[in-house]
Amino acid sequence: MALKAFDHPVVTSRSMPFWCVANPLGDPFGEIVLPKISSVETAKIIAWAAGEGLIEATSFHDDDLVKYNPEDPEDDLDPKSETSRTLVEIKAILGDAGLKVNTATCSLHVMKLFRQGGLTNPDPKIRAIAKKKVERTLRIGAKFGASWYTYWVARDGFEVPPSVDWKNTYRWLADGLDNVYTYIKAKRLNNYIGATIEPKPNEPRGHMYLPTSGHAVGLIYGLLKKPDFYKVNPELLQHESMALMNAALTLGYLCSMDKLAFLHFGSQIKAQFDNDFPPLVGPEGLKETVQMFWVLRQVGWKGLVEYDCHMMRTEAQWDSADACRKQFIRNCTDALSISLQMAQRLDDLKTAGLSQTQIDYAATMAMCKVDKKKVAAMSMKK
Repeated sequence: MALKAFDHPVVTSRSMPFWCVANPLGDPFGEIVLPKISSVETAKIIAWAAGEGLIEATSFHDDDLVKYNPEDPEDDLDPKSETSRTLVEIKAILGDAGLKVNTATCSLHVMKLFRQGGLTNPDPKIRAIAKKKVERTLRIGAKFGASWYTYWVARDGFEVPPSVDWKNTYRWLADGLDNVYTYIKAKRLNNYIGATIEPKPNEPRGHMYLPTSGHAVGLIYGLLKKPDFYKVNPELLQHESMALMNAALTLGYLCSMDKLAFLHFGSQIKAQFDNDFPPLVGPEGLKETVQMFWVLRQVGWKGLVEYDCHMMRTEAQWDSADACRKQFIRNCTDALSISLQMAQRLDDLKTAGLSQTQIDYAATMAMCKVDKKKVAAMSMKK
């Protein structure tokens, strides 16, 4: 079944990942508030969303689909294994729904084995295990025809600077990322367009080695052997906002460097922990979100937007978990549509002869469809 392409000047398709849908909404201060569901059940909800015309693609961490055993790192190659059987079942569900897979991401953050990092772990044995897990993820992604492999910084970071081997840490990271290219080419995994880095400043670690998109681009050009193979997928507003960065700046910079692969989309309160609010939800960020999409319109970027957030914990309903998960997907899609409509209103903005303040007012009035004459009339009333 082929889905109709999402026809928009900026967004070619919309993706809802497994990790967002299956999230049981626990946090460091409270137990889960939704029942856990299997990867097959998650696939069925995602397929439902495709049938409703809400999404055209999905993504996953390897652990979202199948469990990982470091003592059996090639279980996916055994057609009789539980891993292979589960992957075949999920692939059939997604295929019947006409869904494409955007990314395969290796989870190097859940297992306690990687609590001091994956590709940058100071223990060479654990770095080797992390590399093998990445290779398994690449094979799984190939089974689904994933377009990208994504490296999320996960636990590759630190809390105590004097404990870090600063001479070697970034070279270990570059070696792990270079191996992605080498393995894809050696195994002829031709489904991959390339690979991406998803930066983040902190949480779960106190500091990450690649906190912003600028750091990611610096590593790509400075240390990676195949810089053209790697791009960046920023998570906005969340990750850059945690470091008080502006989303419009991030996208303008990445597009100028030709390093924006796709966009992870959600909402955030600046300088806080990773809120991971659904898009447009929360007390701030409306102007920044709309201007972010306006920037993409201005530079002529066209690509995929992938939701990377979770349902509000207060909206979880244990007795109707599937229904609230489905509503969450619909809410995300509605938020994207709202943002795109509001961004389009800025296309005809006239700024010649205006001050910075007047430009901001004019943009806000255009974005919100405020009647300029009524504003002037109200301002003149005594």
